[in-house]
Amino acid sequence: MPSVGTLAFDEFGRPVLILKGQESKKRLFGIEAHKSHILAGKAVADTLKTSLGPRGMDKCMVSPDGDITITNDGATILSMMHVENEIGKLLVQLSKSQDDEIGDGTTGVVVLAGALLEHAEALLDKGIHPIRIADGYELAAKVALEHLDKIAETYPLDLKKLDPLINTAMTTLGSKIINRCQRQMAEIAVNAIMNVADMERRDVNFELIKVQGKVGGRLEDTLLVKGVVVDKTFSHPQMPKEVRDAKIAILTCPFEPPKPKTKHKLDITNVEDYKKLREYEKEKFTEMIKAIKDSGANLVICQWGFDDEANHLLLSHELPAVRWVGGPEIELIAIATGGRIVPRFQELTAEKLGFAGHIRELDFGTTSEHMLCIEQCKKSNTCTIFVRGGNKMVVEEAKRALHDALCVVRNLVRDNRIVYGGGACEISCAIEVAKEANKIPTIEQYAIRAFADALESVPLALAENSGYSPIKTLSDVKAQQIAQNNPRLGIDCLNTGTNDMKAQTVIETLIGKRQQISLATQLVRMILKIDDIRLPGEAEE
Repeated sequence: MPSVGTLAFDEFGRPVLILKGQESKKRLFGIEAHKSHILAGKAVADTLKTSLGPRGMDKCMVSPDGDITITNDGATILSMMHVENEIGKLLVQLSKSQDDEIGDGTTGVVVLAGALLEHAEALLDKGIHPIRIADGYELAAKVALEHLDKIAETYPLDLKKLDPLINTAMTTLGSKIINRCQRQMAEIAVNAIMNVADMERRDVNFELIKVQGKVGGRLEDTLLVKGVVVDKTFSHPQMPKEVRDAKIAILTCPFEPPKPKTKHKLDITNVEDYKKLREYEKEKFTEMIKAIKDSGANLVICQWGFDDEANHLLLSHELPAVRWVGGPEIELIAIATGGRIVPRFQELTAEKLGFAGHIRELDFGTTSEHMLCIEQCKKSNTCTIFVRGGNKMVVEEAKRALHDALCVVRNLVRDNRIVYGGGACEISCAIEVAKEANKIPTIEQYAIRAFADALESVPLALAENSGYSPIKTLSDVKAQQIAQNNPRLGIDCLNTGTNDMKAQTVIETLIGKRQQISLATQLVRMILKIDDIRLPGEAEE
């Protein structure tokens, strides 16, 4: 282990460790460190602020390989930004944790955290200690979360009336590229979730929903398939393109003669030996096909490939086959069809076969590309959302938008309480937090007021992105909320003529909004407690 420094002793004999290379290290401490953190946090938040809301702008991200991504999803933008600053990286992780837990609100949580840091800077300039600011923020967050519970409404979960769920999904999709197909995409997301939801446990298994994209066609051609879509085709062009009442043998063993597991070498010295080997291979292929036929299967799905001879024998025995099907896809097919994955031909029996009512090949335009669609499965709760779009960027953004919508509907299944969007709940919470600040006798009241001002950063950003005068619009809505005691009034981003978010059906999930405030406050508390940064010098890097 290299030496890290020198041990010295002072005049009283006490040991002192003198660290090496301090002159090459960069160090920030005290108020300088806090200002540096706040500047980094504001820079990241300002990047995302213009992407907030239905009028938000998209960002074009170019990777080192030249791949282009166009999106306004906060988590995607930050994950592709390659942020170098250590505090900036914390905001990237904040957005990712919101995406992992809730799936939506990734932009709003970063905007809120940036606003909290910005208002903390003004308090630091007044000479208030960072710990007192952090404690004030914690108290304010508690008040805001309690108020959210009070203003929340319970949404009915009725499988026959899906309109409330569709309206919530439409709010999520309103800020995405695909908002011209907002209603259709929202219906697809709701139907997919309701297809796989376990209403007794109030949970959704996302593994049963597959989102598959294919470039070509229009966004309007996107559809929900109650089954599995696989990016494969039948192994031989003369095999039938459609199979009804399919009994499927799902194999993970290769379609070839068995080989020794050890390293081996086979020397053939004459024609007779070669003919014997040829006969042996043919005999093994025939045995494999006989095992499949005896089990009653009329379709083979194999994880591995097989050569031309096996392909020819399958065709001659009228056994349609699909090869090179990946591991996750083969598992999904097994779940959907109720079949068992068979690792050896000897174990193949009629009980292990999967069942599907209809299997067909999908063709796309003038290209020679095909996909396999497995429908009317034995266990009908597996489904695939098949996304179409004019180019790769549109398809990828549509997949991200649908993921957000699926997560929001899943959250409503878990907890069917909602609040109203458009900045309505933030303004209501800000009013309540500001009232509570007047009741606090200690210095924390300054931090609580700052928290109320920071909450207003979301409606301010929505108003600015919608082309309104932000401060005038916010003050008007705030005055209306106080006068009418109506927490449903927000920013009319789409210029419909009403500020009532209930009339506009702009709806957000309560757990998503609670998570935003909790995560942003926790992160800002942590950042305010850092007062010393040591960075390696250039030589160490």
